[in-house]
Amino acid sequence: MRFSRRDFIKTSFAGAAALATPALAMDKLTVVATTGMIADAVRRIGGDFVEVQGLMGAGVDPHSYRQTRSDIVAMTRADLVLWHGLYLEAQMEAFLQKLEKRVTVRAVAENLPRDLLRAHPDYDSKFDPHVWMVPSIWVHCVNAIRDAMIDVRPDMAGTFMANAEGFVGELAELQSYADTAIATVPEQSRVLITAHDAFSYFGRDFGFDVLGIQGISTESEAGLNRIGELVDLLVDRQIGAVFVESSVSDRSIRALTEGAAAKGHDVIIGGELFSDAMGQDGTYEGTYLGMIDHNVTVIANALGGNAPARGMAGKLSAGF
Repeated sequence: MRFSRRDFIKTSFAGAAALATPALAMDKLTVVATTGMIADAVRRIGGDFVEVQGLMGAGVDPHSYRQTRSDIVAMTRADLVLWHGLYLEAQMEAFLQKLEKRVTVRAVAENLPRDLLRAHPDYDSKFDPHVWMVPSIWVHCVNAIRDAMIDVRPDMAGTFMANAEGFVGELAELQSYADTAIATVPEQSRVLITAHDAFSYFGRDFGFDVLGIQGISTESEAGLNRIGELVDLLVDRQIGAVFVESSVSDRSIRALTEGAAAKGHDVIIGGELFSDAMGQDGTYEGTYLGMIDHNVTVIANALGGNAPARGMAGKLSAGF
């Protein structure tokens, strides 16, 4: 079979295009992020110029997560690996520290101003890692993520800076919405009881008493004494709602409602909160903005406040 000059040129261009496609893909910054919250920030900052893989999806508990073989392959091949730090990824910490010898690795929460962090009696010399619960604190982590991305790809600094600035502006709007919605909850009702102690920053900054059945790690066990104490508190303070979490078993929370009912006090489950993981991929609740919007709206309305049923921007799923 003979080729004409025109066929040769067409074939040559097709071959060149085929070779160019992987090169263009390789030009993107490749990032592996441990948590969904970090992965979401990378997507917002990087836009079309980044490929990010989040290791922990909806409903996954980062306290007990261990890296898989495919995770290890992805991390060793990435341009940048981002993890939270503050002992959140407790089972991965040693591996991530060793990985620093091969790949650029950053713990985005480790350098937060210490006056923003909360110590916890469960862990000597360690801080509560759940800083994403307050948008004004999470901004510091977003800036750390931006800086890590720029360090690896300084040629994209302008784009990353502009995208991060826009995202930070949205976080400020989210903080304002949270302040306004939470302010509608009566003072005597500002008690937040959940499965594990993931909401202490939320409580401190929004004026809630926060009580978790377990400690800041889901690895700790909820004792019968602790459940009994919280049942008494529910009855004494006439608290009408408690909350389950998307990444933690609801067994202990249901034990609370049953214990209160046995003492003649009805307590409802006010809703499911996102604590250590966001919602399903492809949903509004599967973004950081949606995660916090959901939590604030559910908490406010369950405890006697008055927040819009569909949240800050009317994007929350109906019937949550």
